Amino acid sequence: MSGHPPAPDAVYAAPTRTQAPPIKVLVVDDHAFFRRGLVSVLDDEQDIDVVGESGDGEDAVRTAADLVPDVVLMDVWMPGSSGIDACTGIKSVVPSAKIVMLTMSDEEDDLFEALKAGATGYLLKEISVDELPGAVRAIASGQSFITPSMATKLIGEFTALAKKDGGRARRIPAPQLTGRETEVLRRVARCLNNKEIAEELFISEHTVKNHVRNILEKLQLHSRTEAAVYAVREKFLDAD
Repeated sequence: MSGHPPAPDAVYAAPTRTQAPPIKVLVVDDHAFFRRGLVSVLDDEQDIDVVGESGDGEDAVRTAADLVPDVVLMDVWMPGSSGIDACTGIKSVVPSAKIVMLTMSDEEDDLFEALKAGATGYLLKEISVDELPGAVRAIASGQSFITPSMATKLIGEFTALAKKDGGRARRIPAPQLTGRETEVLRRVARCLNNKEIAEELFISEHTVKNHVRNILEKLQLHSRTEAAVYAVREKFLDAD
């Protein structure tokens, strides 16, 4: 038997969980009362930090360049530079920013122009205060977020274009999607979010995110909205 005293029990430090930094949000609206209301709602969320406000498009571009927000909530109609013009400007100085048009306009032209300018979301101001923080989180995580009534218009427009085209345009063979990727794509086209897709397919949200990323890479698309349009055009929904 050794003459050395027994070693003391090892002491293990509990692992610490690294908390993700809050989502930095810039709020842009020419109506100060509405703008302050948005700030008040979002400031109550621990994982969201409103880093700045702006009342017009030109100032929004300058403010975004200074603050580098993760998400920009912006009206379409503003005096001077419109929200759509500002969207283009912000994407040029802060390409990583996710821009959500938050507006009264339910005009299809405004929706299409916003998406072309780089917006990844289009919400009508009728959205409830309870839904807004969740929409910000979804946008920050890389999802597209469009008010359902506007998404229906978007898909309806592209469906009409596809029928008008009559299949005459030259088709480029699409990369082969797996069976699971096809199931996910059909649900993206139905405007389901990752959680809803996960529940329908009995898989995790993380797995859904991976499938969506693979779908976008294979099809060389840039957003869920483009994926939804592709699914409608290529008649993926016909199987449902």
